[in-house]
Amino acid sequence: MVAFAALIPARYASTRFPGKPLADLAGKPMVVRVCERARESGAQPVCVATDDERIARAVRAAGFDARMTRAGHASGTDRIAEAAAQLGLADAAIVVNVQGDEPLIAPELIARVAGALAANPEASVATACHPITDAAEIANPNVVKAALNARGEALYFSRAPIPYARQGAPRALRHVGIYAYRVGFLKRCAALAPSPLEATEQLEQLRVLWHGFRIAAVLEEGAIPPGVDTPGDLEAVLKLLR
Repeated sequence: MVAFAALIPARYASTRFPGKPLADLAGKPMVVRVCERARESGAQPVCVATDDERIARAVRAAGFDARMTRAGHASGTDRIAEAAAQLGLADAAIVVNVQGDEPLIAPELIARVAGALAANPEASVATACHPITDAAEIANPNVVKAALNARGEALYFSRAPIPYARQGAPRALRHVGIYAYRVGFLKRCAALAPSPLEATEQLEQLRVLWHGFRIAAVLEEGAIPPGVDTPGDLEAVLKLLR
């Protein structure tokens, strides 16, 4: 069993779904559902990094830790880096960035991503992906695709269909936005200069690859439950919970 912390970035402002972390999911705020999943993974501590007192109060009322972070962070990675510093975590400690809008994420997947990083000392980050079975998703720019090497490490991430299949149907992989970091690299990552690829694709994980660092990937053969980006997604998740 790998020791790791789970840090959950959660901000109130959202273009498509304001107040999303506090959306009611069968009697509990969504961010609390995520905290429960993270706790079941074996993570210690489980902590929400937020910029809104309403979210912090809801998290603490449910018995979880919440740390107030600056409102101006450009990404969830920057936000959890600040929370890790507040918690005083050692540079060698592993933290998993569990997105605050993934209330159905499997606790086992959280632990596997932490384990993948622990098992690969040459990797700076670990993440997850799974095969795409719907051809429409391969063409959908909102579905991020991943290409891996023989070691199970990321070669590239794209909103475009990769790999391009000249013959037959491709075996495309969907990237899932969960990340494990060692705290020392998390601090360093927050200070890395943005990359042109990142700006083009609007994918922050490309910054890591651009600067020459490795990303290990857990490959799940089954589908990973969807997250919540819109009120419509919330209804779909409620049906799955029921």
